[in-house]
Amino acid sequence: MDPSTPAWSTDNTTMNETYCTENLPCIDSITIILNILKAGIAVVGLAGNAIVLWLLSFHIQRNAFSVYVLNLAGADFLSLSFLTVHTLGYILFHFHVICFNIPNYLINAFIFVYLAGMCIIAAISAERCLSVLWPIWYHCQRPRHLSAVICALLWAFSLLLSLLLGHDCGLLNHYYNRSLCRSYNFITVVFVIVSSVVLCGSSLTLLVRIFCGSQRIPVTRLCVTITFTVLVFLFFGLPFGIYLFLLSWIEEFNEVFFCLVVEMTTFLSCINSCANPIIYFLIGSVRHRRFQRQTLKVLLQRAMQDTPEKEGEETSSSRNPGEQEAVWCSS
Repeated sequence: MDPSTPAWSTDNTTMNETYCTENLPCIDSITIILNILKAGIAVVGLAGNAIVLWLLSFHIQRNAFSVYVLNLAGADFLSLSFLTVHTLGYILFHFHVICFNIPNYLINAFIFVYLAGMCIIAAISAERCLSVLWPIWYHCQRPRHLSAVICALLWAFSLLLSLLLGHDCGLLNHYYNRSLCRSYNFITVVFVIVSSVVLCGSSLTLLVRIFCGSQRIPVTRLCVTITFTVLVFLFFGLPFGIYLFLLSWIEEFNEVFFCLVVEMTTFLSCINSCANPIIYFLIGSVRHRRFQRQTLKVLLQRAMQDTPEKEGEETSSSRNPGEQEAVWCSS
């Protein structure tokens, strides 16, 4: 296997026992346990992200940040769908049930949704930071459909980059160009680093502004939601990006360690995609330091609440979202 190509890249050969043995080199007790865990976590994550997609699409009035959350849930849903197919392939082969080929374009699709999800999280953190540093501009002069436009551009750029990687790294066809593949991998490395810097920098700036600024800003549920989403991605989502576009360049890894890194990083990525809906509903369920039972719609609305909550006050999610903007612009 060439080290500059993702470890999941496979050749299009006939589907038989030899093919499966060669293309599933990580079959052992540890990887089987990880894949079984991934399958279970992925099913939970698919259900959670499907609920978020359904509520934000048809039952909750969307605002700037809920548009990002909607797109992030879509990326997580697609990512978990691929991981489910991939882990089932390992599990079914291990128990001698069936052997089926996992198409290379699904691997390329996973890279696409991973890049899109990472970009969307960075955009959420950056926009929240801008809304705190320049609140009047954000509430009065910000283009109305900026979130949708940014998400569309991020999806398009991630698709373009993943297609270039897939075309020249052998994921979409039999063609493999070593020099171009390394060039596109380098571009992707830079892209991952820049997105991580934006993600961390905006999050730190926001936290410093909230807790250490001359005029401290009250913490809202939206701030807590974004903070936990960023932390979960840094601990569970980012390792896969580091593996896929950095460690795959190092030729000295032996196959056993390489396979272990693949399984661990995809397992962590699965947790990351599953965690976001849980974060939304948990933060939405906490009210005045106590857990309260509400419908999932109300919990999700509360998680997107961007005004400080006072004792005995109803959540502002049920209010007109233009009231706060009117206050800012009239001042």
